[in-house]
Amino acid sequence: MNLNLRKAILSNISDNDQSQLEATIVDAIQNGEEKMLPGLGVLFELIWNQSDEQDKQEMLEALEQGVKQAGS
Repeated sequence: MNLNLRKAILSNISDNDQSQLEATIVDAIQNGEEKMLPGLGVLFELIWNQSDEQDKQEMLEALEQGVKQAGS
C-alpha cells in the first residue's frame, strides 16, 4: 500500500480557514501525540515555503531559543 501522507494531510485541511488551522495546530500541540507530528511537519513546510528570508530567520531564532529551553 502506497500512502502519500503529505497529500492526505493537505487534502484534509484544504478547505480550512485560519481559525480551523489554528485549532488544528493548538490541538496537535496540546495532545502531544506522536501521530500528530507528521501533520505539524506538513504545516511547517507550508509556512516555510511561503515565508521570505526575514521571516525564516525569525523562525530559526525562535526555534533555536525553543530548543535551548527544551534542553534545559
